[in-house]
Amino acid sequence: MTEDDNDRYRAPALDKGLDILELLAAVDGGLTQAEIAKRLDRSPNEFYRMLDRLVKRGYVTRIDGDRFALTLKLFGLAQLHAPVRRLVSFAVPLMRELAEASRQANQLVVFDRGYPVVIAQQEAPGYWGISIRVGSRISLFDTGSGHVLLAFHTKEEREMMIAENLGSSGDHNKVTPEFLSRLDQIRARGYEMMPSAQTAGVINLSAPVLGADGKVIASLTVPYITLINTPGAPDITNSIQLLLETTRKLSEMTGSDFKAEG
Repeated sequence: MTEDDNDRYRAPALDKGLDILELLAAVDGGLTQAEIAKRLDRSPNEFYRMLDRLVKRGYVTRIDGDRFALTLKLFGLAQLHAPVRRLVSFAVPLMRELAEASRQANQLVVFDRGYPVVIAQQEAPGYWGISIRVGSRISLFDTGSGHVLLAFHTKEEREMMIAENLGSSGDHNKVTPEFLSRLDQIRARGYEMMPSAQTAGVINLSAPVLGADGKVIASLTVPYITLINTPGAPDITNSIQLLLETTRKLSEMTGSDFKAEG
C-alpha cells in the first residue's frame, strides 16, 4: 500500500486520540492541555473535546487540577485477554497445591476498570471452605485483595486506581490517611492479613504476584478459617508462609526478581 493509500484511509479524530494516549503513556506526572498541544505541535483548542471524551470514557484522568494522565483502563482491557489466560494457566496448578497444603480455599484477583476481579478460584480440599465465583467484582477498600493491589503500585498509580473506583462506587470516606498508611505497611510486610468485612470468622490472607517490573499484576488470597478436628491442618502462621511461597513461585514465572521493601 502506498503512502497516498494510507492517507486515503486516515481517521483524524482517532489519530488525535491515539496521539494523546501514546504521549501520556510516555511521561510521568501528566501534562497540561497546553503541554500536550506543544508536544504534538498542534493548537490547544484542538484537544479540548478529545481530552474531555477520554476523561469521560475513563482512559484519562485529571490530576492536580489542570494536568491529564492515563488511568489504568487500557491495562485493565489488556488483562481481559491473553495475559489473563496465561496467568491463570500458570496459577491453577500452584493454587491447587496451596489448597492441598493449607486445607484452605484460595482465589486469584486482578484490577480491572476500577475493581478487583476474581479470575481463578480453587476450592478447599475438605468439607469446609470459602468460595467466590470467578468473574465477581469485589471491594477495593474492604478486601485483602484490594489492599494488596493498591499497596504494590506507585503512589501515582494508587491515586489513579482509587479515582477510577470512586467514579462508580462513591466510597470517598474510605480514603483516609490511616488507610494510605496501612497500604505502606502492607508493602513493607509483603502481605495483608485482615478480618473479612463480608464473613464473620474469616481472616483474609493476601499476597502479591509481581511482574518483572516489580509491580503487582495480581493478588492471591486465602480466606482462612480455623479448622477444628482436622489433623495436620496448618495454623494461620504456616498458612501465610505457604501463601508467600506460592506467590513467590508465580512471580518467578512472570520473570520478577522484585523483593518487597522492608
